Amino acid sequence: DPWGVHVDRVEIKDVRLPMQLQRAMAAEAEATRDARAKVIAADGEYKSSKALKEAADIISSSPAALQLRYLQTLHTISAEKNSTIIFPLPMEIVGAFAQDGLRQRKIHLEE
Repeated sequence: DPWGVHVDRVEIKDVRLPMQLQRAMAAEAEATRDARAKVIAADGEYKSSKALKEAADIISSSPAALQLRYLQTLHTISAEKNSTIIFPLPMEIVGAFAQDGLRQRKIHLEE
């Protein structure tokens, strides 16, 4: 040190930034947070879609598993709200109970 002074640290107090600079810094910080949030959301969507595909592959291998999942979903819906549930049935089942279906079934059984 040519002057004989050694500085260990410098402390800055009471820094005043212009309002326009504060707004610019806040906008930049908000944009950074939004970008991170979008990346996190996209990663979550990717993982979710992967899990759904794996579940669909497993369920599609067994028709009984699909039916059980369907019934579980209906049970969950009925537990959440006391509302009317429209229960879709395959036309083959409805046709078996219709008048023509019963006649055709009797004829088929008699043969």
